Amino acid sequence: MGAVIFDLDGTLADTSQDLLNAANATFEALGYDAPLTREADHAVAFHGGRKMLSVGIERLTGEVDQAFVDGQYQNLLEHYKSGVAVHTQFFDGVEEALGQLRDAGYRLGICTNKPEGLAEQLMAELNARHWFEALLGADSLPVRKPDPAHYTGVLDAMGYCGPSLLVGDTVTDLQTAEAAAVPCILCDFGALEAGAADFIPAATMTDYRDLNEIVEQIFKSV
Repeated sequence: MGAVIFDLDGTLADTSQDLLNAANATFEALGYDAPLTREADHAVAFHGGRKMLSVGIERLTGEVDQAFVDGQYQNLLEHYKSGVAVHTQFFDGVEEALGQLRDAGYRLGICTNKPEGLAEQLMAELNARHWFEALLGADSLPVRKPDPAHYTGVLDAMGYCGPSLLVGDTVTDLQTAEAAAVPCILCDFGALEAGAADFIPAATMTDYRDLNEIVEQIFKSV
């Protein structure tokens, strides 16, 4: 039938609170006040640890400090590892949609810019790893999204070479799909950015209950 490859943060699961908590814990361990909030930085969290550190230190000091970001990144990951699934949960309807897709014969994988170990830990703690044949993270290969080799690497790990599409929520996902010459379904409830308007997704999804039908329509047209 086809393969459906998913981004993770902001696409399958709302990981923002646990990510922000890890970033704030990193700042607090250095004597800073916690600079990040869910209200202001929900979308920032979905762009990963370095982005949160960069936004946070600029907010605290008035300037971007790349040396700070590089120096504290591993500390943030350690904080996150200890609380990867405290508040994180799938978006409504995700597991039902995955079941429908798999029952229809689609093959499923994950392509995420979260470090692979943390992504595997999160999926295990959510009792959801069994849905996916392969999961590749930011450090699984020498490249990462939006390099199309990250996406095609997931297909290779699945032993699959047929038609496929990407489900994501950021400009990075749109760029990846464009570079890999595959359709992209854009979720509008994650970290949807203004720059997304520069791309034309195959479809936009608001509710996971619609995913199976959207996927079916896309594969019929390719």
